[in-house]
Amino acid sequence: MESLFIVITKILSTAAIPMIVFAIVVVAAIRKVKVYEEFVEGAKDGFTTAVRIIPYLVAMLVAIGMFRASGAMDLLSQAVSPVTNAIGFPSELLPLAVVRNLSGSGSLGLMTDIMKTHGPDSFMGRLAGAMMGSHETTFYVLAVYFGAVNIRKTRHAALAGIFSDVVALIMSVILVRWLFP
Repeated sequence: MESLFIVITKILSTAAIPMIVFAIVVVAAIRKVKVYEEFVEGAKDGFTTAVRIIPYLVAMLVAIGMFRASGAMDLLSQAVSPVTNAIGFPSELLPLAVVRNLSGSGSLGLMTDIMKTHGPDSFMGRLAGAMMGSHETTFYVLAVYFGAVNIRKTRHAALAGIFSDVVALIMSVILVRWLFP
């Protein structure tokens, strides 16, 4: 028997996206905004932006591939595993925590492997899901999007992003341990 909290969470998570889309359409209708025309205009802008960021994206993907292929990720995991295990964070999830800051698709691949190995309802699977939902691809955003619009001074954005990622990681562990004992 599922707890009331889990049932309510499932209902809200299922209804969240349709409710947001519906609210956007209702507010647009009230303000007499032509939703379809605005959507098409946004899609044009999105395509232009996508073409501009391709060089930055390729550079970031090559760097991630080199980092993983060189074995540096495995060395990093082994080096910090005593600390991560002491605070209750499985060292097997460290590659996900690192790659999530660099690449959404790379971290999705790691999460898929974790789900296949440990199962989605395991502590590892739930924690991986919480990490994916709460972390940002900080360095990807800095390299690709900031680069596409020629923002060069990213020091404060980088520090804020790293800080938010650390807080998200800590809160992911706390909340998964609390909600799924």
